Amino acid sequence: MITFVEGTLETVLPTMIVINAGGIGYQILIPLSSFDRMASVGSRIRVLTHHHVREDAQILYGFLSEAERDLFRLLMNHVSGVGPKLALAVLSGMSLDQFKSAVICSDTAAISKISGVGKKTAERMVLELKDKLGVAAGWEAASRHQLLGGPEKNLYDAILALISLGYKQAEADREARKVVVTLGAKASTEEIIRDALKQLV
Repeated sequence: MITFVEGTLETVLPTMIVINAGGIGYQILIPLSSFDRMASVGSRIRVLTHHHVREDAQILYGFLSEAERDLFRLLMNHVSGVGPKLALAVLSGMSLDQFKSAVICSDTAAISKISGVGKKTAERMVLELKDKLGVAAGWEAASRHQLLGGPEKNLYDAILALISLGYKQAEADREARKVVVTLGAKASTEEIIRDALKQLV
């Protein structure tokens, strides 16, 4: 199994690179998230890889960070109907933090805007990944997530606070959203947490 390739960058395209490692040219498929940070041709580079073996081909997928490769593998291994091509499309269509935030917030509309991802696939991603992304990932995504504001942010903050108290992401999301329906969109983060805890205890 090839886990990384280190050598001279020979070719750089938005979806593919070629690395000369010891006189062998490795063609590696990459997401746009890695292309945006790729070094220039002729540079010495080390790329993390996922070695995908099929009956008719062996394909290398490359990433500039462990987090990108982890998400790629998480999508393939835990979401039914998602293969390497679609997993790569997810990394090309959204930043890591945006995707994590969308999953934690059950934002299937945002996920389904990714090329090749329909509504049902987006729903499966949320359902099957929500408890696997972890509390730390949720807080990290939240700290960098600047798209939400007002009532939406209050709900989001309340969900993450409930997760930090030890509740599963799915139940925290469900109960917090129920509270917002009852109290109204202007409910504060504290009110959402307080009423959700009454239901969760």
